[in-house]
Amino acid sequence: MNPSLLASSPSTPFLSPIPLKLTPSSLTLPKRHRFLVSFPRSSAAETPSTVTLESKPDNVFGGKRELTGIQPIVSNLSPTLRLASSAIILAGALAAGYGLGTKFGGGSRNLALGGAAVAGAAGGAVVYALNSAVPEVAAINLHNYVSGFDDPIQVSKEEIEGIAKKYGVSKQDEAFNAELCDLYSRFVSSVLPPGGEELKGNEVETIINFKNALGIDDPDAASMHVELGRRIFRQRLETGDRDGDVEQRRAFQKLIYVSTLVFGEASSFLLPWKRVFKVTDSQVEIAIRDNAQRLYSSKLKSVGKDIDVEQLVTLRQTQISCRLSDELAEDLFRQRTRKLVEKNISAALDRLKSRTRTVQDVVKVVEELDKILAFNNKLISLKNHEDAASFACGVGPVSVSGGEYDSERKIDDLKLLYRAYVTDALSGGSMEEHKLAALNQLKNIFGLGKREAESITLDITSKVYRKRLAQAVSSGDLEFADSKAAFLQNLCEELHFDPQKATEIHEEIYRQKLQQCAADGELSDEDVKALTRLRVMLCIPQQTIDAAHSDICGSLFERVVKDAIASGVDGYDADVKKAVKKAAHGLRLTREAAMSIAGKAVRRIFLNFVKQARMAENRTEGAKALRKLIAFNSLVVTELVADIKGESSDTPPEEPSKVEDKKIEEDDEWDEEGWESLETLRKIRPSEEVAAKMGKPGQAEINLKDDLSERERTDLYKTYLLYCLTGEVTRIPFGAQITTKKDDSEYLLLNQLGGILGLTVKEIVEVHRSLAEQAFRQQAEVILADGQLTKARIEQLNDLQKQVGLPPEYAQKVIKNITTTKMAAALETAINRGRLNMKQIRELKEASIDFNSMVSEKLRENLYKKTVDEIFSSGTGEFDEEEVYEKIPVDLNINAEKAKGVVHELARSRLSNSLIQAVALLRQRNQQGVVSTLNDLLACDKAVPSETLTWEVPEELADLYTIYMKNNAAPEKLSRLQHLLGISDSTATALGETEDSVFSVGAEEEKFVF
Repeated sequence: MNPSLLASSPSTPFLSPIPLKLTPSSLTLPKRHRFLVSFPRSSAAETPSTVTLESKPDNVFGGKRELTGIQPIVSNLSPTLRLASSAIILAGALAAGYGLGTKFGGGSRNLALGGAAVAGAAGGAVVYALNSAVPEVAAINLHNYVSGFDDPIQVSKEEIEGIAKKYGVSKQDEAFNAELCDLYSRFVSSVLPPGGEELKGNEVETIINFKNALGIDDPDAASMHVELGRRIFRQRLETGDRDGDVEQRRAFQKLIYVSTLVFGEASSFLLPWKRVFKVTDSQVEIAIRDNAQRLYSSKLKSVGKDIDVEQLVTLRQTQISCRLSDELAEDLFRQRTRKLVEKNISAALDRLKSRTRTVQDVVKVVEELDKILAFNNKLISLKNHEDAASFACGVGPVSVSGGEYDSERKIDDLKLLYRAYVTDALSGGSMEEHKLAALNQLKNIFGLGKREAESITLDITSKVYRKRLAQAVSSGDLEFADSKAAFLQNLCEELHFDPQKATEIHEEIYRQKLQQCAADGELSDEDVKALTRLRVMLCIPQQTIDAAHSDICGSLFERVVKDAIASGVDGYDADVKKAVKKAAHGLRLTREAAMSIAGKAVRRIFLNFVKQARMAENRTEGAKALRKLIAFNSLVVTELVADIKGESSDTPPEEPSKVEDKKIEEDDEWDEEGWESLETLRKIRPSEEVAAKMGKPGQAEINLKDDLSERERTDLYKTYLLYCLTGEVTRIPFGAQITTKKDDSEYLLLNQLGGILGLTVKEIVEVHRSLAEQAFRQQAEVILADGQLTKARIEQLNDLQKQVGLPPEYAQKVIKNITTTKMAAALETAINRGRLNMKQIRELKEASIDFNSMVSEKLRENLYKKTVDEIFSSGTGEFDEEEVYEKIPVDLNINAEKAKGVVHELARSRLSNSLIQAVALLRQRNQQGVVSTLNDLLACDKAVPSETLTWEVPEELADLYTIYMKNNAAPEKLSRLQHLLGISDSTATALGETEDSVFSVGAEEEKFVF
């Protein structure tokens, strides 16, 4: 497993630490004590420029150390004096040894030299001890020098170098270097805050300054950072609880971040985090990013609404020093500005939602919003500053998106604030330009959609417009204005109000006034004058006025119409008529509008009757439902229409027959002869006596033309027409039925039904004609069962046509259709059975029979193929190309090229078959059959010229030629046959001189070769 102090999961032990050449004192670090040091502060900093230590320096570096043994002597000797002393000690020891050896050796030179050697060795030991204590003494003096400062950053690099120079040591000396590493490690450990605290931002600079003052090399300093990491990991293992684990992990992350900044680009190879602690590059990046964000966030806390250019430049420098990316810095800056705005929003909402809200609170709400707008304008101006490139990232318009108020629950609160600001902007009765710009900015800050903002603005502006409009009307300014349209336009411009919305308000005001005036069911002259005055002042177009009257007065009139219709046939009395007339004329509706309203209600009733007719069990019941429809139209709807128009029910209407005559004259397609020939059509045109007897005809202005399709309307008309023709059928027991015929008065009701259904004259005539044609066709099919049209049958069909009343031209079409259908079936049968040839087909065409339309193209192609096959098997040897390739295809109406291909295909297949058939007939001694088959062969050759044919028995080919030659054949045919059979001229001459002994010779051969 890869242990990581950057992840939340427990870590495993690190790799074995790299051995460091340190003194025992450096291997065991004292408990860390933090202290603060002085460092330069920016103008934006809130802390004092100097701070004091939180603990005594001896607690950080372990206190001063005392010199022991020979160390005090060594400490007081300079390098030169120490060398001189060493030389004196060594020389003195040699001299003393030599003297003692001479004295006690009886003057022996050897003993003197031996004594000098022994004394010199002792003196050398003393000199060695003296010099070997120098590095330790230098280290102790270095430790005491550093620990003697209250502020460690006051340590001077020159002083440290002086200590080394004083004792003649260097950084490569083990003891001196170990002391440097120990001091650096203690200092770094004290500067870094614990895991639960955040970085102050001065740690990197402090550590770098101290490192430079000590003069420690980067590799040695980096090894101390790694050793601190090992100690943090050991503490993490010793802690064991979750909170301690999190704290140590954060401490390790801060160590990685600070170490990376301390060593800069060299940190990638000086700090082997990945190799030593098994952490990944991404975890290192996360540690650097998170600490940079926290550090930059702490610096952003100094940002307020009074932010200036200097602060933005300082923040940019801080971001770069923290090694924070522009994207993250931009997000953090926007979060800070958003929080500042959210404070104002919260304060404004607290006042706006207060139960004891006063006018002063509303003013404070607007002030808070103005603060937001001022801050936003300041950020926008800073964004457009000429030195904006050196500013902190993220400077620009502020927005609540992504913050506390970016939710569905909070959007309503933002709308309340926006509404309050719009209300304040319009409090003076007009909308100023700078307020419009402020509203647009506020909309963007709150993240409101265009429709949401416009809806709020429109709601408030509409109320202000109504108020201003009411003031203008009550004061008379609008009425006495030279141009009322210009007055209203100026009012819209002052409020920045959409003129179209203003027009809608005008219409709404007019509708309210109209409802008040028409509350009693009619409009008086005073009401009309007031409405006219209002219409003129508000410049309402006539189209809008008509629509309002049609809607409001129409709804009142519709109630009256529905009550009149609901009264039924028996309830439409004088009171109902009076109410209808009062509503129709008192509400000042136009005749067209009144008829339209009445038509809607009446057509609903009509459709109910139609529905009953469709759901009837049989035709008779359906006709009865339609009869009720006709009665309702005559007794109720006709009276209703007369009352709406103001006509008297006693006024004699125009005769229906004259109306129908006018319609027929207007329709150019139907002449008088076609009309008079249909008996049922004549019956629906009543005479004067019948019309007088029937009374006033039913109205036809309100009809179902637009409610039902033409097919549905004609079906209903046909249902009642059949009822008029057949009468009422009553079923009695034992399966019998009684038919009761009706008089011609039913046809007058049928005429009224046509008007109710909205059928035109052409459509009515078409229904009668189709019904007559159907009856004529049924009888004609029986008469023309075999398709033969004789003189007797023609007379019989003429009598039937007069009886039915069908016009002659339609009767002829029916007869032609029947005979054509029968004849087409007969022709197809004849073709399939081979009983029809081209001569007969041409005779049919001469008789004006459209053969091509009666017979399908495929059948005609088969007929052509049979005809060509008959030519190739006729035995005449003739083939007329013009006849076959041109005339026959034209007569049969088939493609000539395709027909030519059929001929060639048949000729090729029959060419070889004809030769085989001729040989077979030769062997059968059928001389006439041989001649016919050879003629067929020549006919096929004319269609498709062939090469010389081959046969295994040449004598048989000679016999075929001989037989054909003895049959007095035409010279050109004989010559072509000679070529096809491959007979030379000499052989042909010899065969011509022989006698008729062909069959006697051929009879002797029994071998058949195919």
